[in-house]
Amino acid sequence: MKRDRIAPGPGQESVWDYPRPPRLEESSKHIQIVFNGVTIVDTQRAKRVLETSHPPVYYIPPLDIKMEYLVRTIQESFCEWKGGAFYYTVVVGDKQAPNAAWGYPNPTPSFASIKDYLAFYPQIMDVCSVDGEQVQPQPGGFYGGWITSDIVGPFKGEPGTWGW
Repeated sequence: MKRDRIAPGPGQESVWDYPRPPRLEESSKHIQIVFNGVTIVDTQRAKRVLETSHPPVYYIPPLDIKMEYLVRTIQESFCEWKGGAFYYTVVVGDKQAPNAAWGYPNPTPSFASIKDYLAFYPQIMDVCSVDGEQVQPQPGGFYGGWITSDIVGPFKGEPGTWGW
């Protein structure tokens, strides 16, 4: 069963209008991430990656992350568009979120401006918000997209979405 593209309303974007290969763009939206009662991210200098069928993934500059709560892990992955990724576990008090954040130490030339920026899985954090709106995580444990009311799908990872 295929699910049809949802037509965006005023002020909305459809993930089916995003490009492939993905596009990187600046974002001045207010991004906050809270874990175990501590705000570990607070920025208006994020960048977002837009890719066909995926909600945006926000990449945060390291200066706007409380890096003392992140511990580098041995986890690695590879993206055909961005290159090799490394991961961090978020540790606040007695609570841990293994491999909750990732970044690219040596991204491909098209994504050079996100070198050492980090993205976070919203389903692992207590709160991830965009301009005060709590996001919904992209379906599927592998994906890190942030769904807000101004983004419509269907989204990759949902049952019935174009064979995924």
